[in-house]
Amino acid sequence: MIGKAVTSLVIFLVTIFITYSITTGGLGSGRFGTVDLKSQLSFFSIPKNDTPLPCRSRSPLRVFMYDLPKRFNVGMMSSKFAGDDISPLNANNLPTLPQYAGLHQQHSVEYWMMTSLLYENATVDESSEAVRVSNPDAADVFFVPFFSSMSFNTHGKNMTDPDTEFDRQLQVDILKILRESSYWQRTSGRDHVIPMHHPNAFRFLREEVNASILIVADFGRYSKSMANLHKDVVAPYMHVVKSFMDDDSPNPYKLRTTLLFFRGRTEGKVRAKLEKILKGYSDVHFEAGYATGEGINASTQGMRTSRFCLHPAGDTPSSNRLFDAIVSHCVPVIVSDHIELPFESELDYSKFSVFFSVKEALVPGYMVEELRKIPEERWVEMWGRLKEIAHHYEYEYPPKKDDAVNMVWKEVRSKVPAERLAVNRNRRLKVHDWW
Repeated sequence: MIGKAVTSLVIFLVTIFITYSITTGGLGSGRFGTVDLKSQLSFFSIPKNDTPLPCRSRSPLRVFMYDLPKRFNVGMMSSKFAGDDISPLNANNLPTLPQYAGLHQQHSVEYWMMTSLLYENATVDESSEAVRVSNPDAADVFFVPFFSSMSFNTHGKNMTDPDTEFDRQLQVDILKILRESSYWQRTSGRDHVIPMHHPNAFRFLREEVNASILIVADFGRYSKSMANLHKDVVAPYMHVVKSFMDDDSPNPYKLRTTLLFFRGRTEGKVRAKLEKILKGYSDVHFEAGYATGEGINASTQGMRTSRFCLHPAGDTPSSNRLFDAIVSHCVPVIVSDHIELPFESELDYSKFSVFFSVKEALVPGYMVEELRKIPEERWVEMWGRLKEIAHHYEYEYPPKKDDAVNMVWKEVRSKVPAERLAVNRNRRLKVHDWW
């Protein structure tokens, strides 16, 4: 009896399914198409454990960008933009980033994030990790296009220059705009994205925006309560040397005759000590230099002919030198105990970099001998990996798939769940931080 009942039930279900498929165009040929019964009945089967399920396509991060007067951003780049001009920017009137040989270029992530949102094809380009929305209520995050790094570098030559008052006033003004925004008030700015890539960017009032998602170079000049990996994004510097596009030698190990290369500022205890320790090696090049046109050319040549490029901590844990090395396919040697690295949730830096603690690196002879022990085969593997991942460190317009700015937006997206948890939880708590 039970067997007959089960059989009747199965026949009944199949009959209903086939009837539904015919009426909706799922069976037959011609205008109804051709049926694939195996696919139509796939819900009766259980997928094998070793068969990966198809990935669901993700929609890009929806970003509302504030329309700020041009004095907060592109007005610092070109005199043709009036300070209080709020006319919309687009691909046709977007100013080109000048090729500064210095900090304007290195800390320009703020510019590239803004231009990526102005990219007209972002909504149809599947490679775009973020798209601009005009409706704030539809936004996942809010982008504040204040060029705080450029402001620090533009308004005053040093920390005590009277012109830094212009930088301070911009910070006062942007904070007023944000505090008057109902969208800032709604979350206390937690869903707002604010670039402050230069270590001194937004230095007068940065504590007032410490709940936001900050785009930083590292955490060297931030307190742990101000900035951390839980909520903020580490973005790469924009490299200043040209990318090594034709690095296709069949024997790169022998072609690169310098073991270890460094060229840059030698201020700081670690670099000063390393300069003394590394003297006397015929295949080690350690030279003081600056990011001028001639200096950049010297660095380009040196990195392209070296196997390893030294990245020691300076007055901050990170520097542009690391990213110059990556696009030159020179294996980075990182000596910085407190460094945080971009995109580390997706990239394993140990596959293409070598790490020493400061204590290890300052032992005379130790670092050089350890580098000599790395076999040619292993170095070639790291060189090959550098060539594979170098595109992640390219800032460009229009943006390209998995380039630097898209990788930054991808990291921003990863911070949204924690931000929403904090906002929603805060709304219902009667006793805050009760644990």
